[in-house]
Amino acid sequence: MIARGKVTDTVMHAPAEMAPARNRDRGFYGWRIVGAAFVLAVFGWGLGFYGPPVYLHAILASHAWSVALVSGAITVHFLIGAAVVASLPMLYRRLDVALVTKLGALSLAIGITGWALAHEPWQLFLATLFSGAGWAAMGAAAINAIIAPWFIRARPLALSMAYNGSSIGGVVFSPLWVAAIAVLGFPFAAVLIGLAAIVTTWVLADVFFLKSPEQLGLTPDAKPDKSPQASSPSSTEPLRGRALWRNVKFMTLAAGMAAGLFAQIGLLAHLFSLLVPPLGEGLAGLVMSGATVAAIAGRTLVGWLMPASADRRLIACASYGVQIAGSVTLLAAVGTNIPLLLIGVLLFGLGIGNATLLPPLIAQAEFAKDDVARVVPLVIAIAQASYAFAPGAFGLVRQFTVTEPAIAAAPYVFATAAVIQALAILAFLFGRPR
Repeated sequence: MIARGKVTDTVMHAPAEMAPARNRDRGFYGWRIVGAAFVLAVFGWGLGFYGPPVYLHAILASHAWSVALVSGAITVHFLIGAAVVASLPMLYRRLDVALVTKLGALSLAIGITGWALAHEPWQLFLATLFSGAGWAAMGAAAINAIIAPWFIRARPLALSMAYNGSSIGGVVFSPLWVAAIAVLGFPFAAVLIGLAAIVTTWVLADVFFLKSPEQLGLTPDAKPDKSPQASSPSSTEPLRGRALWRNVKFMTLAAGMAAGLFAQIGLLAHLFSLLVPPLGEGLAGLVMSGATVAAIAGRTLVGWLMPASADRRLIACASYGVQIAGSVTLLAAVGTNIPLLLIGVLLFGLGIGNATLLPPLIAQAEFAKDDVARVVPLVIAIAQASYAFAPGAFGLVRQFTVTEPAIAAAPYVFATAAVIQALAILAFLFGRPR
């Protein structure tokens, strides 16, 4: 239940006649929450996920610091975010969703400004504490917590639409950061964009995130529905204390998401530079944008078409299977076959969005309602702590396993991604009910 914005995954089955007629006539109010969460995701990912690679370039251009040092700051940024993500349920209980979201935007803006103003390495790493914590309160777990009370049957579609804001955040903010830093300088650009994020998030929090279905006399999906396909299995008992960490479904869900995102983030971190030799910078940039468009399409299709009774673990396996096909196609291109490169990027892109969409939906189907609000942040935190090291790990693979003529092909990078995603598929399959 939600009280003054506090979130759990408990379902409220109020009588349908309680819903105001205007909400039934004009559409369920929950879709406005989806729109607000979409905008929050645009800013959250635009500043906290797609921003750090641009910040790295700006910092290296203005300081005589090593790439390893600044890359280490990005890793700390994501690790701090993982720690805060795991604590989100407790923060929501003690404060509320709206306040935590506001503080997250404020912390993220302060942190990015700290990145821009840092003159010593210790100042940079101090700034990552704020930016990482703020990103956590505007990332995947936060979006799920905002959406979950409003939807049960339509949660796949609602989450896919809200999470599409993360992809739009990359499309909008990656070039915006580059242009703003070039014109205004990193410090002023950080202050200006940070203020925009704060103002927008605070308005969203006050207008939308303070409301609950109960306060508006509504039920999830605008109608009562106690069907087992629409919510967590009624026969599932809550997992108390450390029992969660001994649960096969939880451990395989966490392992599958962590492995899948590790492979995905690791490959994407190097894909642009691998595409530049055969395609050139301009076309490589367009192809990367195409991968983002494919991610939106893949996520939206799953949200629209996945049946309520579908085995969501099998859907995740199929999505990773498509990405493996993309990695194999990129491998077959040997760095020179442009049609195969384009097909490989498209196939890999189709599964990008589903890597974050499907684990919360699997948790909804497999765990008791009281556990879902705890399971989702934990699996996301574990995945984020894992993929924080992915760019460096794939960099080592790329550096030590290719010879000079094969640098553009980087075959072991693509092979490594395919193998790790195959392990993710095995984890999801192992956790299926027997």
